[in-house]
Amino acid sequence: MTDPFLDLIRLLRPNATLWTRVEASGCWGLSFHRHDDLLFCWVERGSCHLSRPDSAPIALQENDFVLVRTSTPFSLVSDLNVDEAEATDSESVLAGSGSIAALGSGSSPKTVLRGGKFIFDTVNEQLLTGLLPQVMYVASKADGSEHLRMLLKMNEIETSAPSPGSEFVIARLMELVLVEVLRNKTWEQGKAKTGLLAGLNDLVTAKALRAMHSNVAQPWTTEKLARLCGTSRSSLGARFAKIVGLGPIEYLQQWRIALAKDELRSGLRNIGEIAQAIGFRSGSAFSTAFTRATGCSPRQFVDRSRT
Repeated sequence: MTDPFLDLIRLLRPNATLWTRVEASGCWGLSFHRHDDLLFCWVERGSCHLSRPDSAPIALQENDFVLVRTSTPFSLVSDLNVDEAEATDSESVLAGSGSIAALGSGSSPKTVLRGGKFIFDTVNEQLLTGLLPQVMYVASKADGSEHLRMLLKMNEIETSAPSPGSEFVIARLMELVLVEVLRNKTWEQGKAKTGLLAGLNDLVTAKALRAMHSNVAQPWTTEKLARLCGTSRSSLGARFAKIVGLGPIEYLQQWRIALAKDELRSGLRNIGEIAQAIGFRSGSAFSTAFTRATGCSPRQFVDRSRT
């Protein structure tokens, strides 16, 4: 049966750009402005702290990994006594042409940081909004982190000794890193969480999600999905909304529009064919739903995508 999580990753088409390697010693700080990007960082050697306004700092140890949404600013600092106002602007350090950036003072680096930014297909990037918290922290010794450590080690080897095809290999490795972090259970513990991953971790909502993704054109109703899941219509509706964050039919419509955006931009099908493929009775019904969801008609969306 279709895997909704894999469907999402395929639609987002994640790619990664890597930072300059950061070697730091002594007292240092690296500040990141608000950009609403998705940054990743792991401590290759040593330790540091991740500090955010109005949030408890996170102590990062060797081989720890963190995924951070920059919808709020944050800093990486050598210790919590560092004045964040005096931290070095990350844009001036990480955008340099050199392969290594030095921070602080000292003859030998105590901390080595690696990281970068995930870039997604902008057409459906908003699908991540309900999926990701501000920070996802995976400790090196956490349960289920073995695959992540292996991928980061492979990345380190490929980066330190590049050979033909290394750029392609590194990009694929970072895609796998994203998948491993998103499905890792450790960062979810103790947090109220809604979204696709939370839904897939619940036996009832997971069955409904897989059914909708397997046959998106099916004229699903909450009652049909409830029968499939062995529960009542009201029970499924309430459970789905609580765990996933919206009702089952609302989720289905959102997913249909996401698929439609991808199809429209590819230009391989006309509007009528797309409408039929994703479950609308006619091109006009699809156009009405698409305009209501996106603020522009399918034809306007195609024109904007081309420009």
